[in-house]
Amino acid sequence: MSMNDPIADLLTRIRNALGAKHDVVDIPASNLKEQVCDVLKREGYIEDYRKVDDGLQGVLHVTLRYLPNGEPVLKGLRRVSKPSLRVRTRCDDIKQVRSGLGITILTTSRGVMSGKQAREERAGGEVLCEIW
Repeated sequence: MSMNDPIADLLTRIRNALGAKHDVVDIPASNLKEQVCDVLKREGYIEDYRKVDDGLQGVLHVTLRYLPNGEPVLKGLRRVSKPSLRVRTRCDDIKQVRSGLGITILTTSRGVMSGKQAREERAGGEVLCEIW
């Protein structure tokens, strides 16, 4: 399978694992995916993640998070900027996701961060995805 869009792959693997009620999901590692997982963890959408060395590019071992009733904490993941259509935004134009219930993940010149953090740091960038 060609990997033109690693972020879409990451989101799809997480979405599928949540649908199948898995506790963990393994995703081929990359620095960008690791930074996205870092934001997801900081914002409380996943329990944890760690990079496992497999002799190749490594694997991200992501521990998913569920509510006590078994509902996934993550309700939705949507890819915004795609390889075919890049979506960039200025810090003042970062939209709220689901009336503030969700987050936007952007890649900025200062790294990958949530929309809230990007607004605070006055950094715009490419909108990777929306999470709620």
